[in-house]
Amino acid sequence: MDVVSFFIYSFVSIFVIVSPIGAVVTFISLTSSMTQEEKNSIATRATLLACAICIFFAVTGHGILNVFGISVDSLRVAGGILLFKVAFDMLLSRVSGESVTEEEIHESLSRDDVWIFPIALPLMTGPATITTVVVLSGTSPLISHKLVVLLAILLTFGICFVTLYYSRRLYKLIGYTGAHVITRLLGLFLAALAVDFVTHGVWNIYSNLAGVT
Repeated sequence: MDVVSFFIYSFVSIFVIVSPIGAVVTFISLTSSMTQEEKNSIATRATLLACAICIFFAVTGHGILNVFGISVDSLRVAGGILLFKVAFDMLLSRVSGESVTEEEIHESLSRDDVWIFPIALPLMTGPATITTVVVLSGTSPLISHKLVVLLAILLTFGICFVTLYYSRRLYKLIGYTGAHVITRLLGLFLAALAVDFVTHGVWNIYSNLAGVT
């Protein structure tokens, strides 16, 4: 896969799983009693933290897998199953249990660190997101492809920041129904991505075993 195609694939994959539009409704709920300045501050800090976490795992993820003796293909299969669970929740237009539960959202309303939990982690950077960036960065040994993954992460969270910063205006523009329609469409793409992860992972594992035997 050439660099441009890999960038498009990486960006779409990360953007769909992070789902900036899907985070808008939760973000508005958590910041409903805050001033505009406080909301902007939370959007900035949450986005920077989530982006930093993704970059960290994109850079070190493959090394961590090697330490535990886990192959990228094994993670690809496990990640694909996890992504399909998240995609199923998105298709039903409900908050994914993989990221944050309704109970956790309710409990967070009385806390001051909502920008850390649940907005940055795990709403924007949950296990499925971390798995995706690790798989993408470990897919190819080429440095150019690894840099492309980092660029895709930066672009995705740049869009996340703009989305959260203008969440009120965006929500008024697309409305509750529009947000859920977009979430369902992204869920469909994520389901397709999950199938791609699983099929490629299973095929590569089978090919490696067949080659050994």
